[in-house]
Formats: sequence, structure tokens, C-alpha cells
Amino acid sequence: MTLSQRIELLAELGHFLKNSTDEALETAIRQSYVENRWFTPENTRQAIDAIATRWLDTGKLRNWADAYPIGQHEHPEKTVGLVMAGNIPLVGFHDWLCVFMSGQRALVKLSDKDKRLLPFLIKQMGDWAFESWEYTEFVPDTDQLRGFDAVIATGSNNSARYFEQYFAKYPHLIRRNRNGVAVIDGSETAADLYALGRDIFTYFGLGCRNVSKIYVPHGYNFDILLEALHEYRDIIHHDKYKNNFDYNLTLFILNSMPYRNNGCIMLREDPAMHARIASVNYEYYGDREEVADIIRARKEEIQCVVAKSSLPGVDTLPFGQTQQPGLSDYADGVDVMAFLTAL
Repeated sequence: MTLSQRIELLAELGHFLKNSTDEALETAIRQSYVENRWFTPENTRQAIDAIATRWLDTGKLRNWADAYPIGQHEHPEKTVGLVMAGNIPLVGFHDWLCVFMSGQRALVKLSDKDKRLLPFLIKQMGDWAFESWEYTEFVPDTDQLRGFDAVIATGSNNSARYFEQYFAKYPHLIRRNRNGVAVIDGSETAADLYALGRDIFTYFGLGCRNVSKIYVPHGYNFDILLEALHEYRDIIHHDKYKNNFDYNLTLFILNSMPYRNNGCIMLREDPAMHARIASVNYEYYGDREEVADIIRARKEEIQCVVAKSSLPGVDTLPFGQTQQPGLSDYADGVDVMAFLTAL
């Protein structure tokens, strides 16, 4: 397939996803939920809609591709191993998309937490354009990843150490834990903080772009924040979220850890970027220059930053926008397309 043909096929997939009432897709969504209770149908549809709207558009794909020296070969020349995470629905789609757009072949090792959705989308594309099948192969659960020229692997900090050793002799991108960060200055309205709630609660806070750490000025009054976040209180009815909330609340109490609680989220003063499920860490700062310095010093732990006002030397997003990345918003800030087109 030529690049233009691949773009046309992806755009067709985007149109299908934006307008689909396809029963086979609904079945895949329901099966994912049965196998992984974090993958509620609502969250999966939100992930699918973001992919279709933000990425699978002809103009956006062409503009994205124009920035790279993508070869004009009509068959894959390299095989790229993809070790995918399973923390949120279709979290590995962008890596697969990069491989497909670059004209390489993806050898995919799916997470057992997210094994239905991507194969369904690949099958749908294969039904429309049979030649697209040569661009993707899924590795069976019991098999190891073999026969690749390069690899992109996503996992925890612990698994990343294993990946670094196992894939050391191949060109590779290895991803570790990262989290979203919010900077509050006290001028935020209830509407601003409600938007921040989307960054915290979407996908139950399990994504690397979810805000799990908040910086607040000394003397900050948390009442307006807790009240705004209480608008998301229905999340507590989800059984797995509720179980984690109860467990972590008990842990904080038994260990005499100070915390703030509004019934659906807990806030705890902690310097760590990563917070327990159903909680967010916070830390005080003196002025904007100080918090910007902190964020720059810890950039390897941070996926994205949201704030109402700009921060010196820090790229920020408006509240509520962390789960709407564009095609060039690469995980860990590493340009995957540049990596792939240089192979």
C-alpha cells in the first residue's frame, strides 16, 4: 500500500468509528468490559471517539506525515515489535498507528487487559483492504516476541528495566511510568476545577495523562476544589474504583496519614508524582518560577501539565484537555515517527 492508500484507509476507519452502530464493535466493547471491569463501555467509547476525531482524519494524517521522510515502498521493509500496555482502552493504538503510517510492519504483543479492541479494528481494515493485513501481526499470548528489527515497549518502571536488558541489542523505545500534573494558583473558578476533574477522573485516573499530582500555593483553600471534584461522585458506584477507594482510605487511617476526602477522591500531601487509585497527591509551592523549576527538574516523571496560566519554560494544556492528544503529542515526548523513519 502507498502512503496515500494507508491514509485513505485510516480515514475510512475514522468515519466508521464516528458513525458506527456496528453490532460487532459493540460486542468487542462488551467483551472488553467483561474481561476488564476498568474498561467500561463509556470509557471505551470515549477512547474510540478521541482516536477517530483527533487522529483518523485525512487532513490531519497528511499534515502529520508531511513532516517525516516516509518511504514510498508499497510493502513493509522492517518489522517493529510493539509491547502494549493495558491500563486504558486502546492505549497502544498510537504506537501501532505510527508503525502503519511509516510503512513498517507491526508485530504486536497485546496486554491481556486489552486484547479485543485493536484486533477488531485491524480486522475491519482488512475487510476493506485485504493488502493491509501484511502490516500487522498479533503474537499469541504464549509466544515470545521474535523476528523484529526494532521495538517499542511500554510498561511499569520495573518492567522497563527488564525491557532495557532484553531489547538492548535492537533499536528501541522503552517507556516507564509517567503522570499528569496540574498547577493551581488560586484564581480558578468552579468551572475551571470541574474541567480539571476530567483530567483526574477520566479512565478512573489510570492513564499516564491523568493528573495524579497537584501543585497548590501556600495557604490554598481546598474547599472549592473538593466541591468541584464532588461533581464526579457517581464514579464511586463503580465496584473496582470503590474497592480501591475503601482500601486506600483504610490504609491512610491505619497509618495515621493526613488526607482530605470528599467521598469520591482523596487528596494527600506527598512529593510523589504517582498517586494511589482514587487519590491525588498535592504539594505546596511559593511562586510560579519555583513550581516551574520543580516541573522542569522532574520532567522525566511527567507526561503533561495543565494550568490556567502559562508557566515559564513549561508547555501547558488548559484544564480538561489531557485526554485529547494530537498526532504529534508523543508519549514521553519522544518522536516515534522520527524513530521509525530512521530505521
